[in-house]
Amino acid sequence: MRAVWCFLGLLAISPCAAQEAAPSGDPRIVAPGSKWEVLWDEGEFTEGVAVAPGGEVYFSDIAIAGTQAGRIMKFSPRTGKTEVHVADSGQSNGLFFDRSGRLLAVCGANRGHRGLCEVTSRGTLRMLVDRFEGKRFNAPNDLVVHPKGWVYFSDPRYVGFEPLELDQMSVYRWIPGGKVVRATDAITKPNGVIFSPGGKILYVAETDNGSPGLPDSPPPAAPGRMTLNAFPVAADGSLGEKTVIVDFGKELGIDGMTTDVEGHIYAAVRSERRHGIVVYSPEGKELAFLPTEALPTNCTFGTGDESKILYATVGSGLYRMPLQIAGYHPELAP
Repeated sequence: MRAVWCFLGLLAISPCAAQEAAPSGDPRIVAPGSKWEVLWDEGEFTEGVAVAPGGEVYFSDIAIAGTQAGRIMKFSPRTGKTEVHVADSGQSNGLFFDRSGRLLAVCGANRGHRGLCEVTSRGTLRMLVDRFEGKRFNAPNDLVVHPKGWVYFSDPRYVGFEPLELDQMSVYRWIPGGKVVRATDAITKPNGVIFSPGGKILYVAETDNGSPGLPDSPPPAAPGRMTLNAFPVAADGSLGEKTVIVDFGKELGIDGMTTDVEGHIYAAVRSERRHGIVVYSPEGKELAFLPTEALPTNCTFGTGDESKILYATVGSGLYRMPLQIAGYHPELAP
């Protein structure tokens, strides 16, 4: 059993033992005998896995120390090869395709772009928005595209030397054309974001380690809230009152997430005690558990013939596992 490093968001906190348990749970979700396949494991800290309409799998390889630029990698299910897609990602974290097929990236701090960007066909990044009310974002972390085209993204800070300009860590909604609004202030430190089928519910992971994410910050006395929350989405894109559907208590909660066509939530849970992809019902009941050897960061389903393949960024690599239900892609929804 090899040793791996635990991270709180993007902040290394302690070594932990690897897990080697078998997947378990509802056989309608995970078939007996299913297991992870390692596709690539040569990164520093992988994140933000997203699948293109044509099936190619993109993910971020973050430079944790901030001394390098970070990369966006591309895996081809057809050839089995992984290659560098963007050599300088501006510390990209979450990735997501929009309804026109553009690859979008949220980029963090630590010499990163700190904004929502478009990844161009030339392998460069074009800034779409990097400020709210004239102030720089903290460190955009994850994003999701609504069927109507709105882009929702989280803006916490887990690591980075840049000063904080905003007075809180929030979820924002970017309306194509340039306008950005604060979607909610009911989450103290948001991380993963994803929609239910049809885009009627926005799920937001609240993963509050209690630290402002600055190099001279004293160790937090205690972590903040570790929860999974559901927000109804109104016709105009505004969010209603939150409902806490999972409370992790003192355990570390969720990083990234995805959903399937039946509305189940697949969450990258980073608890040192029990980490892996946990499948929840919309009400927050655990239905299946897919343990990972290292701490997971994000997950998504393939498209087309691979719609029942779950891809996950775990530790320094990219993994996949065949499941029983097809994934939901809001950017592809009619």
